[in-house]
Amino acid sequence: MNAWKPTPFIFGSAMLHVAAVIFILFEPARWLWAIGAIAFNQAFICAACMWPRGSLLGDNLVRLSEEAIQRGEIALTFDDGPDPEVTPKVLAILSAHGVRATFFCIGERAAAHPELCREIVAAGHAIENHGQLHRIRNAFFGLSGWMKEVGDGQITLESITGRRPEFYRALAGLRNPFLAPVLHRLGIRLATWTRRGYDTNTTDTEVVLARLEKNLAAGDILLLHDGNAAKTAGGSSVVIEVLPRLLAKISNQKLTPVTLSNACTPP
Repeated sequence: MNAWKPTPFIFGSAMLHVAAVIFILFEPARWLWAIGAIAFNQAFICAACMWPRGSLLGDNLVRLSEEAIQRGEIALTFDDGPDPEVTPKVLAILSAHGVRATFFCIGERAAAHPELCREIVAAGHAIENHGQLHRIRNAFFGLSGWMKEVGDGQITLESITGRRPEFYRALAGLRNPFLAPVLHRLGIRLATWTRRGYDTNTTDTEVVLARLEKNLAAGDILLLHDGNAAKTAGGSSVVIEVLPRLLAKISNQKLTPVTLSNACTPP
């Protein structure tokens, strides 16, 4: 495996910090200038950490490859499962339409419902890593914290499915500069999305569907949730109401839903 290399942004930020220290040593009376430069850079880093689709911190799959686009492929991804109530319904809808999807599962939930994970895989879908514990504090982890969260997720999911996940998705896409070297060491890729429906906090199915269908095209990676799903006024999970209509739209546009793994593997 090749050695991990920081992005130009991370490398430049590190050099700026070094330069600021040297500046203070030689110009102590003007230390405020150096501190100001560091503070500005830190603010920029924080913004990059909160930009899910950004690549300033490292490789980030936000859209399928040009080859997948040429094949008319699209990726449906589901986060936060498995859920014993919602996931089977999602699987039934996907089966009725004959399509494949990617499920980013949480390790501790997968361990609680291993039979659901095996059902997902048996149906031809892929299970990827959404972390072992899926806590918001993950975004503040150092190297060891990320290694445990992502590494434990890898171990849990592989032990259940027999397949080692190839992708990791951070909670809400939030991360920091320490995640990229950990993913490189584990041999997996960060994957986010082209667009999302916000189906965990929006109960209006029309709004969720409109967000997912807007400019829908080959190469898109769509984010939905089979875990933590919001409920409609009638008590049904939003994703269950939206998914059949979304699949009909995808079919009408002659697009082919595939797993992230298949989309990133040459035919």
